[in-house]
Amino acid sequence: MFKNITDFIGNTPLIEAKTLLKNPNITLLLKMEGHNPGGSVKDRAAYNMIKSALDRGEIDKNSKLIEATSGNTGIALAMIAGIFKLKIELVMPENSTKERVQTMRAYGAKVTLTSSDIGIEGARDYAEQKVAEEGYYSFNQFANDDNWKAHYKTTGPEIWNDTEGKITHFVSAMGTTGTIMGTSTYLKEKNTNIQIVGAQPTDGSKIPGIRKWEKAYLPKIFNPNKVDQVIEVSEAEATAMAKRLGEEEGVFSGMSSGGSVTAALKLAETLESGVIVAVICDRGDRYLSSPLFDD
Repeated sequence: MFKNITDFIGNTPLIEAKTLLKNPNITLLLKMEGHNPGGSVKDRAAYNMIKSALDRGEIDKNSKLIEATSGNTGIALAMIAGIFKLKIELVMPENSTKERVQTMRAYGAKVTLTSSDIGIEGARDYAEQKVAEEGYYSFNQFANDDNWKAHYKTTGPEIWNDTEGKITHFVSAMGTTGTIMGTSTYLKEKNTNIQIVGAQPTDGSKIPGIRKWEKAYLPKIFNPNKVDQVIEVSEAEATAMAKRLGEEEGVFSGMSSGGSVTAALKLAETLESGVIVAVICDRGDRYLSSPLFDD
């Protein structure tokens, strides 16, 4: 029996980094989420949010859907909404890369750009106003349990199984926090000693996909008790690491992945041994019009 494209969401490769670490007693594994059909880790949450809402009867083909996104969730929602013949409007800051905007449109979504001065928070406010005043339905990835449950059902088990239970540390960038919440919940059920580490930008750094939220915008799905340690990463560090990943490991990824791996290497400096899994959130091709890979 032939499969459809949603059957290939998840079960992404877990590869060993060969050049980044100097300590032979530490293994650094990279979870290659760019291998999802929509090109990022967000395919998992987007599929689970849409499919679960359909199954519960909360939405149908007549629903007006809207979502604020910094990019990857929007691409994933656009792809999966199209597959289910749903119409969706995606709201993002106007400084989002051209590749992201065009990819969403290629999947059939309407894209609305809000002022870059107010960032993703402004996009969230716009979407919430449409929900309140015009009868739109928002998945609200920041408060949607189907977001983190996608990773509880898939990402966590995959990492546990692929490392044969040997994982000691899990490192993830923190944006909506769905990836780290769901994966943490699963892994801690398997072994409470596994350390969960979140990457967060330093003050003043802008790293797409990683945020240090003001309290008013902190994702409702975030539970600080599920993160053992937060490591801060600068914009310069994330950029440099994204370039290193491409040049040294053959891993073509974006700045948030650079942030995740930078945090993993900072963590490794404090360890004598261990098996670290870091998330490579997406692919680098959606950053080509940005300065990320400029000389």
